[in-house]
Amino acid sequence: MTAGLSRMFWWHQQVGDNLEVGFTNTSAGNLALHVGDDPDAVLRRRAELESVMGVRPGSLRFMNQIHSASVAEAAGPGCAAPTADGLISLDGAAPLAVMVADCVPVLLAGAGPEGMPVTAAVHAGRRGLLDNILPEAVERMRAAGGTALRAWIGPCVCGRCYEVPADMHAESAALLPATAATTRTGTPALDLPAGAEAQLAGLGVAVERIAGCTLENDQLFSHRRDPASGRFAGVIWRRS
Repeated sequence: MTAGLSRMFWWHQQVGDNLEVGFTNTSAGNLALHVGDDPDAVLRRRAELESVMGVRPGSLRFMNQIHSASVAEAAGPGCAAPTADGLISLDGAAPLAVMVADCVPVLLAGAGPEGMPVTAAVHAGRRGLLDNILPEAVERMRAAGGTALRAWIGPCVCGRCYEVPADMHAESAALLPATAATTRTGTPALDLPAGAEAQLAGLGVAVERIAGCTLENDQLFSHRRDPASGRFAGVIWRRS
């Protein structure tokens, strides 16, 4: 890992020919434009991230995330960010980003037509996860010719920390049993990364979970720990 990647990333790995995946940390700074931060400062941080990733300036594609089950195809540089919670690059050429601060960031890749990868970045919050955004993303990738799909589930709030009301726990467990959990004190909780892993494994996707609870670790942004928190990013890209 280069010095820049080591400083700005919680975890990073090369997973194929020029294909890389990673999750930033607080050293990369807030990467979201919707949390009240100075927009110019956010854009400078995004540009620095692109530089250490080794991709063209302005090429990293973001989403306007709304906790939906909508998946969009990545548009070209200069286009408005799509309103969606999943973003797909049909040939892996577009660097993709998903922003989180407790929700589950999921990066996916598969072998595509003509030797080019099919890639995706997904924001799997509780609602999106229960509404099947991950199966939707997998279906879209396979429809585009993606095979041998792999997924990386990034840092997020863990099942021991994500306390929820009893009725929310019951609804979520009924829809996705793997999410059922309890906190350290025995109160109802949800384990969203376990739910994401169960869904993906059930779809035949090879899954790797990256350790790290956002609420417990101050090197990661957490909305639960600080409602004014910024956002870190999961990114998947092909180095130029």
